[in-house]
Amino acid sequence: PHSAPARAPAAAGGGGRSPITTHILDTTRGMPAQNVAIKLEVRAGNEWMYAGEGETNSDGRVPNLLPGATDLGSFPSSTFRLTFDTGSYFEAIGTEAFYPEVMITFKVDPTQDHYHVPLLLNPFGYSTYRGS
Repeated sequence: PHSAPARAPAAAGGGGRSPITTHILDTTRGMPAQNVAIKLEVRAGNEWMYAGEGETNSDGRVPNLLPGATDLGSFPSSTFRLTFDTGSYFEAIGTEAFYPEVMITFKVDPTQDHYHVPLLLNPFGYSTYRGS
């Protein structure tokens, strides 16, 4: 039950900053991790619904992970999951790695306007935290 065909409703509005953002820093290279595919899902009961996706830019960021969303209150729950395709990233830079993907599940308070969830990555480990 990794993926569900259904799509979570996006909040009305648009143009503002995505309420959930992320970036990846390759701590071995001391550089942003570019061209990493990222998928965002939201829990809906016992399933996960697609909420957004993107690919990291030259700064290791996805500028618009939730296009059109301005608040988190319109989603079916407050539990989200980010999946990072780290295996393809390491393969592209010719580096052997232990984790083919990293999944980060986190809970939000829908009354808060923004959550930043960075990933510090190296071929044999990773760390995350709630950023600002």
